Amino acid sequence: MTHTAVSVVQVSKSFGEVLALDEVSLSLRPGELLGLLGHNGAGKTTLIKLILGLSIPDRGQIRVNGRDPGRTEQRASLSIGYLPEHVSLYDNLSGGELLGYFAGLRRVGRERVDEVLARLQLDYARDRKVRTYSKGMRQRLGLAQAILAEPRVLILDEPTVGLDPQASALFYELVAALRNNGTAVIICTHELTLIDRHLDSALILAKGRPLAQGSIDELRREHRLPTRVEVAGAELLASRDMLLAAMYDPRSNAFMVGQEQKQQLLAHLTGHHKIFDFNVLPPSLPEVYQSCQLRAQLEEFPC
Repeated sequence: MTHTAVSVVQVSKSFGEVLALDEVSLSLRPGELLGLLGHNGAGKTTLIKLILGLSIPDRGQIRVNGRDPGRTEQRASLSIGYLPEHVSLYDNLSGGELLGYFAGLRRVGRERVDEVLARLQLDYARDRKVRTYSKGMRQRLGLAQAILAEPRVLILDEPTVGLDPQASALFYELVAALRNNGTAVIICTHELTLIDRHLDSALILAKGRPLAQGSIDELRREHRLPTRVEVAGAELLASRDMLLAAMYDPRSNAFMVGQEQKQQLLAHLTGHHKIFDFNVLPPSLPEVYQSCQLRAQLEEFPC
């Protein structure tokens, strides 16, 4: 039976009169990637600090690899890597010296430093001072220190902000390799389009409360969002076919259908029109997120 890498059960946390988290739960197994999503002030940073053991919950239970991160004597054995949103590095050290320093703290051999620098494509700059590094290089160096000790749980806060598309692709390639080796990953990000296809599940927070939770497919079904089917000449087809006209969306120049209509549409296109070249695009993560936020607003301020 696969153990749970991160378990958060009915956790609440207040700061004075401010309720930062209200009965939040999540479960993450080895190799899985969870997207921690929400507006600024939703409670994401508070939850990360609780998982890291930097703060203690008022109520509920947290376990990381079966251990309580809030207990100081257990913290060293948690095997967590962390990349904060704003990476603070020692600018007067070289990249190699910085990783060597962290390697000493974490009792990691020099060969691991060389390996990580190569994987992050920073070995060419190992002798350069960190203050000369670009934003993308600093992000990669921050990620390098986070994975140096081969953590079983990796928490990344806005890891691709400021990265160009090539660097972002490299980042997700590395994350995929870590997951294949059993590392559980939590990514806190606003770049929903970028993370969409990498997620196993998402937890969307709003004002400290869990707004939505589950796999992307589960969230799509829950919110009953339409699927977009793109076909060349969709407008012309809709003008000549009453069934297609009822499904046609002129704003997107595509057919928008619910899950129960999708097979009917595809069967009609292939059987009646002999069209086999089309794109079926399920609702994106940004669309799911927007639907969650709209539902929350309607529940809070009903018409």
